[in-house]
Amino acid sequence: MTSLRTFQNEIDEISHRKRAVDPSSTAQSPPDPSKVDEDEVPDIDEQVQDLLLSGKAENRDRARDVLASVLTRGRGEYIFRIGSFPPHASLFAYEPITANDAHGTPRTAQELCSLHEGITNIVDEVGGKVSVLYESTVAPLRIALLLRLPPPSVALTPEVRCAVVDDGRGRARVSLFRHKHEVESGRTSSVGMEILGFGPTGKPILPPTSHSTELEVIRREKMSWEDISIQASKIISFIDLAGHERYLKTTLYGLTSGAPSCVILIVGGNAGLIGMSKEHLAIALALSVPVVVCITKIDMTPRPKLEETIKQVTKILKSPGCRKTPIFVKSEETSVEVSQVFAKDRLCPIFQLSNVTGEGLDYLRTFLNLLPASEGDTEKFLVDQPLEYCVTEVWSVPYVGTVVDGILNAGRVKAGDAVMIGPDSNGNFQNTVIKSIQRKRAPVNSAEAGQCVSFALKRMRRAAVRKGMVIVHKTETPPRAVRRFEGQVLILYHNTTLQRNYQAMLHCGAIRQTVRIVAMDHPQGVLRTGDRATVTFEFISHPEYIKEGMKLLFREGKTKGLGVITKLL
Repeated sequence: MTSLRTFQNEIDEISHRKRAVDPSSTAQSPPDPSKVDEDEVPDIDEQVQDLLLSGKAENRDRARDVLASVLTRGRGEYIFRIGSFPPHASLFAYEPITANDAHGTPRTAQELCSLHEGITNIVDEVGGKVSVLYESTVAPLRIALLLRLPPPSVALTPEVRCAVVDDGRGRARVSLFRHKHEVESGRTSSVGMEILGFGPTGKPILPPTSHSTELEVIRREKMSWEDISIQASKIISFIDLAGHERYLKTTLYGLTSGAPSCVILIVGGNAGLIGMSKEHLAIALALSVPVVVCITKIDMTPRPKLEETIKQVTKILKSPGCRKTPIFVKSEETSVEVSQVFAKDRLCPIFQLSNVTGEGLDYLRTFLNLLPASEGDTEKFLVDQPLEYCVTEVWSVPYVGTVVDGILNAGRVKAGDAVMIGPDSNGNFQNTVIKSIQRKRAPVNSAEAGQCVSFALKRMRRAAVRKGMVIVHKTETPPRAVRRFEGQVLILYHNTTLQRNYQAMLHCGAIRQTVRIVAMDHPQGVLRTGDRATVTFEFISHPEYIKEGMKLLFREGKTKGLGVITKLL
């Protein structure tokens, strides 16, 4: 029986291998200049500090050039550390820190002050802002600074997408609801969107009425997305997903189509990790999406019950099925450091929050402010490849026409570009033109891979466009849509056996359609929980545009399977 961890590693390898030999791609992409090599970070910090402390004018100019370069490579953002810092293992476990354990060059209080002032002046010269993330006046002395450049336009504002699964009924969520029945029941039933902007100094951009308790005031005085986008140097996009089991299909679609950087799992302190919360955690783990846990309502939860909830969450995260290391965030320093490493080190930050008293919210905001931008993930989003845009929402806007929303998986696009959209029910692509582009409801002239944008399409009927379609640049040979494909799959759960002609709902990116199992290579001819095999699938309704290496998830009732596309037929 194959373990989930082993299978996930294998499908990641298959996905990378298929992408490397994809005929639609160009030669191997050059290294991304926007990525800062983590091994270089301590060297850069030490180099700049030595240059500034030398007191020479030419060394100061060299330090300015180094900081300007690293800010450019880091998409206008960089965390600069001065002094001796504890190892992450000791910091996250809240163990006593000694000078022998710390790494970095020890600095005196006078040197810290001098370096802080020197870096602030240099960043001001290049048009940026410096803010203090945290400062320790206890040995070993240390300070962390956030260096940030304001983006030249809304189109270039860094963005982080977070999927939020919640079954709470708080008043702060009223502004997120899209339907009347959601307000009345307190349950999310659709994929909602909201954004939080952070300014150049790292402060959240909030309306003056953010502390009001009047529901009508909250809805009426909410800042528009355009106002937030204009002021923000970084934007966090929240994808609000349904927590109720009735809307699991919608939640799955939001997780697979939204390409979130992380999943924020909301757990009520007075309820604990109940049935559907465990289901959502399992789905996030199956999709290899990093998980953040927020335990809420700590102001009203009795201490014994809260401790029971914390113990339960910790036990589940450490279980063989999760294998996550829980990190309780109780300080600004922990919040800053865990935001940079949690995704790749199998860490799970846990925040204890109260939306009534505001306890713990500052730590969460700091964490969100410092998450790496989604468009910086060059393994997932390929800027130097041909255009590929997945449609996740479709509207008909008066006096505008058909408008689609989605994510640019690859390439660049400008307003006025001739494109093709498809496939339709027959597998054909239609020609159209992008009339205008909006990002976070603010008009922009262009967009690139990793960004979530909306297109107004020229001469396209609303009925001719559906979710799951793709937009590509106009070419003489349109892409090929397929009905059948092969995939390596692992059955996560099924109460009996799977065999030929079994039907299930397939989720693959923005595609959501029923598929039928046509063939399988398992020696017994049936699949049970824990079995893996090469399976041939067939779309029931219409052909879709898929590529080798794409991950898939299929479900029907409690049955769940995970896999990767290996061959198009």
